[in-house]
Amino acid sequence: MAGGDILFTGLSCIFFMALVGFASWYRTRGTASTGEGYFLAGRGLTATFIAGSLLLTNLSAEQLIGLNGSAYGYDMSSMAWEVTAAVATIAMALVFLPRYLAGAFTTLPQFLADRFDESVRRMSVVLFMLGYGLVTIPSVLYSGSVAVMALFDVPGLTGLAYVPALVATIVAIGVTGAIYAVFGGLKAVAVSDTINGVGLLIVGILIPVLGLIALGDGDFTRGLSRLLTDHPEKLNAIGDAQSPTPFGTIFTGMIFANLFYWCTNQYVIQRTLGAQSLAEGQKGVLASGFFKIMVPFMMMIPGVIAFHLYGPGFASIDQAYPRLVADLLPVALSGFFLAVLLGAVFSSFNSLLNSAATLFAIDVYAPARNGAVDDAGLVRVAKIASVVIALFSFAIAPLLHFAQEGLWQVIRVFTGFYNIPTIAIVIVGLFTRRVPASGAKIAIVFHVVVYALLRFVLDDVVTLHFIHQYALLFLAEVAIMLAAGYWRPRETPWSFTPRHEIDLEEWRYAKPLAGTLFSCVVALYLLFSPLALAGEAGFSELFGLSMAGLVVANVAIWLAARRRTMPASVN
Repeated sequence: MAGGDILFTGLSCIFFMALVGFASWYRTRGTASTGEGYFLAGRGLTATFIAGSLLLTNLSAEQLIGLNGSAYGYDMSSMAWEVTAAVATIAMALVFLPRYLAGAFTTLPQFLADRFDESVRRMSVVLFMLGYGLVTIPSVLYSGSVAVMALFDVPGLTGLAYVPALVATIVAIGVTGAIYAVFGGLKAVAVSDTINGVGLLIVGILIPVLGLIALGDGDFTRGLSRLLTDHPEKLNAIGDAQSPTPFGTIFTGMIFANLFYWCTNQYVIQRTLGAQSLAEGQKGVLASGFFKIMVPFMMMIPGVIAFHLYGPGFASIDQAYPRLVADLLPVALSGFFLAVLLGAVFSSFNSLLNSAATLFAIDVYAPARNGAVDDAGLVRVAKIASVVIALFSFAIAPLLHFAQEGLWQVIRVFTGFYNIPTIAIVIVGLFTRRVPASGAKIAIVFHVVVYALLRFVLDDVVTLHFIHQYALLFLAEVAIMLAAGYWRPRETPWSFTPRHEIDLEEWRYAKPLAGTLFSCVVALYLLFSPLALAGEAGFSELFGLSMAGLVVANVAIWLAARRRTMPASVN
């Protein structure tokens, strides 16, 4: 970029970010002074803000660059992580969310304390806090900073060497993002996420459109034809054993990984716990599921377009998307794109920071004081915790640059220490009555020990894909807890006590819409398969019959739902 272009990009980026900041402040002024207001947005989040915040919390620079890089270098198989997440949002909307909201919980460890005991609560907090502080928050800052540096050549602009430029970018992004979380609480995060989400959708549609125009030498239709006919294998989502994500993994450990992320991960579910009603929460969660269905088109098709435009010549597959953006995006939109990219990074960072502070205030500080702390004190402690955690993450994030195995390997290894035991104890806790706290404790210790052995001692010996290992560990931990419930059951069965702090009436269209969402998942896999786009012969007869079957099934589901709900009032 020339000097004038750089100045324009910087000023326009600052303008868009200031606009988002002002809108967040205006919508949240005076709402974060109480504990419920700061941690749960006063239990007043509507479906729009829940869906927007879930979208931006989940999507960041890792997906923009990583998924497009995977599509560029391999195929569409990595869409499994995004598309099958829609199934987990169905579970959240219909199974987990009604129970969480009925108990009026602020954090997941609160539920575990209610179901098991304080020791299980403390163990879960330790797992979450270590995972957030050592890996998840620093990795979000690091990957976002790397994306900004790759797209806008920060070392060249500043004259700094790569590592000092990386540190400066991390601190700049972290400080700016922390302001939202520290001073605004959950509602400020949700509002800024929703506005940035609109920008992400615009960018997500704009880049593939511009790419197809470039692929067709100025003709969108010709570019689309090239995409669909040249190298159809690039559009195959049915991954084999050599693909980044083998197809079989979506039926084993990926189920539990997605259930953890969407149904029990504090920094994701916290915005749903702030819903003003069960119906609004279900609408927001299911809407986020439909957004996940759009991800392959916005965050993987550009990678395939890059392969057609540039061929397989990049030193790293992660260079494909930054190069595509640099070549296609008009300078007039560069500031807007930078603002959206930073907004996506801020969203994940803000959400993690807010949730980590919430866990510390609610599940560490308050119990240590035996509950003898008022709302103002909790909010003050949470803000201090946010600052400390942010500073700690600034120190850890640059170190990821020196990880020889790469960022994704680090994330994969350390997330595995707490995702599977968490979803296992939550599911057993929700659906059993006599499994004791000792069962949950044994399962957590068992997982940490066995998983550490698999990752650091037996990694070269055990060749089973790590996602399949997730499934086996989940089954083993559920078996341990059920055995504990059989041999040493609770003296009195656990009973759930609803608190009815909000309207808990289910949205009348939640179940039929969940059926449609599941159909979209199946349809997307049919589309990106050898039966359709990835086949040499194009769309097959079996594809047409399968799609017709899905349409008929959806019509039947909605007609049945309509008959059941005719007397009911519309939510």
